Amino acid sequence: MARQRLSFLQIWNMCFGFFGIQIGFGLQNANTSRIFQSLGVDVNHLAILWIAAPATGLLVQPIIGHFSDKTWGRFGRRRPYFFWGAILTTLALLVMPNSPTLWVAAAALWIMDASINITMEPFRAFVGDNLPDEQRATGYAMQSFFIGLGAVFASALPWMLTNWFDVANTAPAGQVPDSVRIAFYTGGAGLLLAVLWTVFTTREYSPEQLTAFEKAEREIAGLGLHEEPEPSVNAYIALGVGGVLLGAALALIVWGAGLEKELYVLAGLLFAFGLAGVAGAWLKRIGRTDNGFSEVLADVFRMPKTMRQLAVVQFFSWFGLFAMWIYTTPAVATIHFGAVDASSKAYNEGADWVGVLFAVYNGVAALAALVIPLMVKVTSRRVSHAVCLGLGALGLLSFLVIRDPGLLWIGMVGVGFAWSSILSAPYSILAGALPARKMGVYMGIFNVFIVVPQLLAATLLGLMLKTFFGNQSIFALVLGALSFALAAAATFLVRDRVAGAPA
Repeated sequence: MARQRLSFLQIWNMCFGFFGIQIGFGLQNANTSRIFQSLGVDVNHLAILWIAAPATGLLVQPIIGHFSDKTWGRFGRRRPYFFWGAILTTLALLVMPNSPTLWVAAAALWIMDASINITMEPFRAFVGDNLPDEQRATGYAMQSFFIGLGAVFASALPWMLTNWFDVANTAPAGQVPDSVRIAFYTGGAGLLLAVLWTVFTTREYSPEQLTAFEKAEREIAGLGLHEEPEPSVNAYIALGVGGVLLGAALALIVWGAGLEKELYVLAGLLFAFGLAGVAGAWLKRIGRTDNGFSEVLADVFRMPKTMRQLAVVQFFSWFGLFAMWIYTTPAVATIHFGAVDASSKAYNEGADWVGVLFAVYNGVAALAALVIPLMVKVTSRRVSHAVCLGLGALGLLSFLVIRDPGLLWIGMVGVGFAWSSILSAPYSILAGALPARKMGVYMGIFNVFIVVPQLLAATLLGLMLKTFFGNQSIFALVLGALSFALAAAATFLVRDRVAGAPA
């Protein structure tokens, strides 16, 4: 008994919803600062807003994954979460550009983050549920294609409305320009329609069928239905004490050394994780582990070996990405446009050019998603991913070498391949290592290894540049390239079940 191979059109329908999700993300990322500034707020003084998305995802994704694993009804397993998440996201997109005050806009942002995560998390498990292992690389690459396409469309939408349809891109003080408001309305409609297309054109296997598929696949591979043993009370206590002590120590270091205040968030997360370990130990000791909290916490301890190995790859991959996202604008403006004053014409020309470069790598990522499955067929998932990460490292290093800003797009080609592979290869490998009944929760837990490097990049990179590199932003891109290279090396240490190694 095995999953049926799906046609190209079926895979297209299954992944099309990601196009809509990325429109929502793209509009949020490109216009949040603009909306808050229109309300008279300097967003540089509101650091909490910049960590809203990762912090929300850190909490929401494992919870939604856990509940979607246990859902089965008339509308399927994952699709109810797509549906309601898309409706909530669309409502938030309608509210945010019309926010009368900062706090309404902030609330809309958090609701939007939570809603997008409700929709997005089950999508990762959805592909793993529905595709046989040999088609998962294609399925996740198709998601990357739609992510790239959605990002380009969302980023360009306000510009298109202004330049193609003559919609005003300026507004009186305290108001959001019409181009941004209409972009959010258009994006909300596009998101809802794209997700609904997937909901109504794709079917799902029942939990019983998925269990039967998993049993048959592991028997063919000579593997039993093995899971790591339940964590002991002592394991929970070690987690609790370690988390609390590390969190408290980090908070004291941040306070004593006057480091970036965002590091308090990381300290708080460590402390909270420690408290979760203490609570887990208490529930284990009194024999009350039949609840969602205990189950998710136990799953963290029982992560398959392949998942733990991929966590290292993800950490360095996303650290490199955030180094690029945070520091490309000041690096290009300073090195390639000779500007350090953020209010100068030259600096803003550099910032505009970075927007074009980012559109290039997102466009390349969409095209690379069509090439990567061919690379996998010729080599393997590990080799293909390592090659793409290597291309990304070379792309970021090229900013140090190339001085003509008109040629910087060359490096973005490599970054586009890395971005496309980061969005697909780890999930393709991971899906084959996860028990079918835990696909959702583990995909949610996997998000932790995206959030932590984001927090570290946002807080430590500035300190590193100031301490070791004379505040020269270009070296953040060099550190990003090094991080990509480390991720590529770590990829070869991952056991991919397709290669015959047990997960």
